[in-house]
Amino acid sequence: MDAGLFTANNVWMMLATALVFFMHTGFAFLEIGLTRQKNTINILFKNIFIITVGLLLYYAWGFNMMYPGFEEGSSGIFGFAGFGIDAPENGMTPEYADGGYTWWTDFLFQGMFAATAATIVSGAVAERMKIGAFMIFTVLYVGLVYPIVGAWKWGGGFLDSWGFYDFAGSTLVHSVGGWAALVAIFLLGSRIGKFGEDGKPKAIPGHNIPLATAGVLILWLGWFGFNGGSVLSADPELTSLVLVTTSLSAAAGGVAAMVLSFILYKNLDLTMFLNGILGGLVGITAGADLMSPNEAIIIGLLSGIIIVLGVALVDKLKLDDPVGAVAVHLICGIWGTLAVGIFGNLASGSQFMTQLYGVLIVGAFCIITSGIIIGVLKATVGIRVSKEEEVEGLDLHEHGMDAYPDFIND
Repeated sequence: MDAGLFTANNVWMMLATALVFFMHTGFAFLEIGLTRQKNTINILFKNIFIITVGLLLYYAWGFNMMYPGFEEGSSGIFGFAGFGIDAPENGMTPEYADGGYTWWTDFLFQGMFAATAATIVSGAVAERMKIGAFMIFTVLYVGLVYPIVGAWKWGGGFLDSWGFYDFAGSTLVHSVGGWAALVAIFLLGSRIGKFGEDGKPKAIPGHNIPLATAGVLILWLGWFGFNGGSVLSADPELTSLVLVTTSLSAAAGGVAAMVLSFILYKNLDLTMFLNGILGGLVGITAGADLMSPNEAIIIGLLSGIIIVLGVALVDKLKLDDPVGAVAVHLICGIWGTLAVGIFGNLASGSQFMTQLYGVLIVGAFCIITSGIIIGVLKATVGIRVSKEEEVEGLDLHEHGMDAYPDFIND
């Protein structure tokens, strides 16, 4: 391979890595914007903890657990290539990864993905989960569950051998986080005041919708790296197609959510609009490299519809999800994964069934593992703050700080 092409590939992958890192800013802005100001420090602390500890865990063993180098004839379920990371002899040459990037770029790009699963849970459990319990959960889920599931497809495991397809992680990242979010909010219970005596949900407005809007736009920008980097090279044709399908699906998701929300509730709900964009992004992530622009728009439109109905379903089940994480990351993650069997270059009945099996297997594994982790924490150290702490705010009780000391904390 030409040295210039190798360098161009690697530079694009490093830029994509930076864009995925920037997504954590988007997640932080979105989560604090959609919740109350008295819990801002708590949410920011969790997001910073996820990034820092997640990257160290991925270095310590996660990378080698996710890419263990399964031997031929193995079950492809679990493997481990050892602690720490040491670059192979060809790790800095075009011989590594077909000249798409170097070993170190590979590690860092994948490491940026690893923390996202726990970030999804952070928003769902906002305003009522003990910080210590969340930190323990993050270590176990990011350190063990995420890389094991990732190995099944991206690491050459059994889902890969079956032909399961997940380009950039509708299942392997988003639904892995979404399943845990669903289990967590079920075990935690709803925030005080979320449901009235009649069982009907009550709105608990976020304190900074402009910040939440900025968060969504940052996430959309970051998705250029999330999906575009998943091409694993700077291939002009494929990379540009992926960026187009990603953006069209996001736009269609936002518009569909806006329209359906207006039809059902007779108001132009900005938060539903924003989550529709995110739903479109999650929905296209599994097959962004396989779809035509028309198919991407269809996937996005259906994702936006799913968002509105998914948020209503979560409320109907009396589950409290302050940021809509279950609808966005779990339900749209499932939809996007199944869409690979319906639209695009791989569409067929057999592919759809393979996608469905993958969704069910990953879902069962994530429900069981997150249920064990959070269930044990609930039975031992406890997972929910006291009523007094919740009412007065986690910032004061968990951190002894106020994000806005010059304003009234309500």
